[in-house]
Amino acid sequence: MTAAGDVGVAALDRGARVVVATLAGGRASDAVVHESAHVAADPRLAAPGVRIVWQDAKAIAPALLDAGVVLDRVRDVRLVHRILVEARALPAEERWSHPLRTDAEGLFSLAPEAEPLDALAEQLEAQESAIGDDPGLRMLAAAESMGGVLAVELGRQGLPFDRARHDALLVEALGERPPGAGASARPRRMDALAAEVREALQAPSLNPDSPQEVLKALRRAGLDVASTSRWELAEHEHPAVAPLIEYKHLSRLHTANGWAWAQRWARIDERGRCRLALEYVPGGVVTGRWATEGSGAMQIARQIRGAVAAEPGMRLVVADAAQLEPRALAAIARDEALAEAGRGTDLYRGLVDRGVVDTRQHAKLGMLGALYGGTTGESAAVLPRLARAYPKAMGVVESAARAGERRERVRTWLGRTSPLPPRWRDDERGLRQARAWGRFTRNFVVQGTAAEWALAWMAGVRRAIRDVDGAALVCFLHDEVIVQVPEERAEEVAAAVREAAAEAGRLLFGRFPIEFPVQTAIVGDWGQAKD
Repeated sequence: MTAAGDVGVAALDRGARVVVATLAGGRASDAVVHESAHVAADPRLAAPGVRIVWQDAKAIAPALLDAGVVLDRVRDVRLVHRILVEARALPAEERWSHPLRTDAEGLFSLAPEAEPLDALAEQLEAQESAIGDDPGLRMLAAAESMGGVLAVELGRQGLPFDRARHDALLVEALGERPPGAGASARPRRMDALAAEVREALQAPSLNPDSPQEVLKALRRAGLDVASTSRWELAEHEHPAVAPLIEYKHLSRLHTANGWAWAQRWARIDERGRCRLALEYVPGGVVTGRWATEGSGAMQIARQIRGAVAAEPGMRLVVADAAQLEPRALAAIARDEALAEAGRGTDLYRGLVDRGVVDTRQHAKLGMLGALYGGTTGESAAVLPRLARAYPKAMGVVESAARAGERRERVRTWLGRTSPLPPRWRDDERGLRQARAWGRFTRNFVVQGTAAEWALAWMAGVRRAIRDVDGAALVCFLHDEVIVQVPEERAEEVAAAVREAAAEAGRLLFGRFPIEFPVQTAIVGDWGQAKD
């Protein structure tokens, strides 16, 4: 059943007007249409304990935020629907599966055959019935919905950005652009490397940006390669290998975060500040991790992070959660021995101190092998030691892998559920497919749980900085957040960010003694925050 304080909101006329109604029993009642600037005057939106329900945060949250409506408790029907399709076999209706788009008349419409708020009320009732008395799923629905709000707020806030510094960092890494060239033109250092590759491969017209051309040229030169990946190229001795690897490295920077990228995503806001207008997609990855909608928000290269610079009188609090996924695994498995290894210290160093492995690098490789299904090399050699030391934790990922191989679903801590794989044949190829899916489900339970913790952490940071005038959450990358804050309150906010991490752990895992330490750096630009 829906809660007594559920209030539905839908946008009309590209958000210029919004309609607000009370939702109960699968019905919408007492609908009132407001000019968006005055929607906060509807007393239902400010009632104690109210839950604001909408189809899609991106369509309605901006209008409510502009009007000053406080968004503390929300239900994003689209985001939750996607969870419940897998977790509770809710019908995958298209109207609830995709972000809202405006029609030819500029109306945000749920479906042509139903009034938007009636349809919203019906879907909310179906979701509440599907969630039932599952506390994990209920917490996940709330966290995922707040994630929708956070993504909108992050996009609206933008990431403080210094175009001149970005240009200088690119020139340092890539070389100068040819005079008069466009933003996508190949800079001098890349051009010199391209010439070196052509000469080494005796291919004067080779386009080094074409994997197909490069692969053919490598084979003509006598290299037995199946791809142009850095790992495969590094196994061969040839004059073309080193410059080609370096070219590919610089090309990724040029393509992902180069001049054309800055031209597309950097903007000057109404206050004359330069901002990167990053676009986030909550739950954009099947595990629940966030993705990006073209802006590269989740993969800003380290070489240009110095261009993310605090404004005058401000500082950046850069916070990074240490060894998030191994700690999430310890909590899922209730493995107190693994949790103890990370208490008050770097978890990988803790494994060394306890004699489980000989070096921190081996600890990291072994844990990554456990999480991602490593079966060869140093990672595989370390796994038996981890299994002996931490049977509960290793048992969780092994069990998830075997379940995936049997085509069974697995769940994160709060209940996000893996999709069913396509059927595979009963032959050698099918066996390989089963093992690959087992590696996916092995990682799904841990990566998805870590994503749930990150949502709770971000929501806690949002609450903690609400009353700090001028402070704003400006960036999120899986296990890292950046807050811009007035310089005189930076230490206070850094402490609040760390406490929000601890609170997120308590919220998800109760009294289980797991720590989620967060390293914070108070810096003038992101590049100053060291790993």
